[in-house]
Amino acid sequence: MPQQHKWSGSNGTGSDPSVFFLMGIPGLESLHLWISIPFCSMFTLILLGNYTLLYVIKTEPSLHKPMFYFLAMLAVVDLLLSVTTMPKILSIFWFNSREISFNACLVQMFFLHSFSIMQSAVLLAMAFDRYVAICNPLRYATILTNSVIAKIGLAALARAVLLMLPLPFLLRRLPFCQSHVISHCYCEHMAVVKLACANTRFSNVYGIIVTLFIMGLDLIFIFLSYVKILRAVLRLASKDEQLKALGTCGSHLCAILVVYTPVVLTSTIHRFGCHVAPHVHILLANLYLLFPPMMNPIVYGVKTKQIRDRVLLLFRGKSF
Repeated sequence: MPQQHKWSGSNGTGSDPSVFFLMGIPGLESLHLWISIPFCSMFTLILLGNYTLLYVIKTEPSLHKPMFYFLAMLAVVDLLLSVTTMPKILSIFWFNSREISFNACLVQMFFLHSFSIMQSAVLLAMAFDRYVAICNPLRYATILTNSVIAKIGLAALARAVLLMLPLPFLLRRLPFCQSHVISHCYCEHMAVVKLACANTRFSNVYGIIVTLFIMGLDLIFIFLSYVKILRAVLRLASKDEQLKALGTCGSHLCAILVVYTPVVLTSTIHRFGCHVAPHVHILLANLYLLFPPMMNPIVYGVKTKQIRDRVLLLFRGKSF
């Protein structure tokens, strides 16, 4: 293959800083074709699940409510997050297409991290939705109007873009005079920064601060929302009312676990797992990208009766 010849001939080094090579999964190159099977299966489930979710929410008038609007935002973000990386990853596994231009790499990195930040913001918005629904049910319709929901969506987008926009410009200023081989399946920020032959302290610190700022603040506000929700639920008279109120939060709590567990696991191993094999780091990083977008439609489809009923009707070929 032409890519193989260029890859082996240059060994990922040279004077052309505009071309980089994605290694895929280091140490498991011979198994790329087999690894592509679960990756492709998960990607197919992501596309099918999230498109189905969006179709059901759009076509069913009874789902035109704030909770489902936020769920639709989450489905869109999950789709975009997957589409940003998976086509290139599969092309590496199937066709050994490792080459990527530096500009394309920066664009992929920008969108990848931006959509990750938006995913966290939407989960925070969904926690706010549950807080208002349980703690201020009589004002729910007046607080979460369509206008407010649209503003929340735009704020999530603006926050992601403003925080991530400096990263590509910071990286463009760095010289890449040695290896052009990125030890990853996609252009992740730290994997690209490690290739620079200059002082990268500012880029490192900026990336860490943004990660802690986003994850820290969002998780704190989500936690505070659920503390207030739990207090409100415990004030309810009967056990049935308490269980019903908590039941409306079940899907969102599962989504939080699905999204943040791989993030925490990946970050912990990346920071402290010095003796963990590189391919384990990369597989976990890919799990973070694939698992939440695949599981979110399943979680909401199983635990939300309105969605479950409409999906069953859809696949039985009946009209809504």
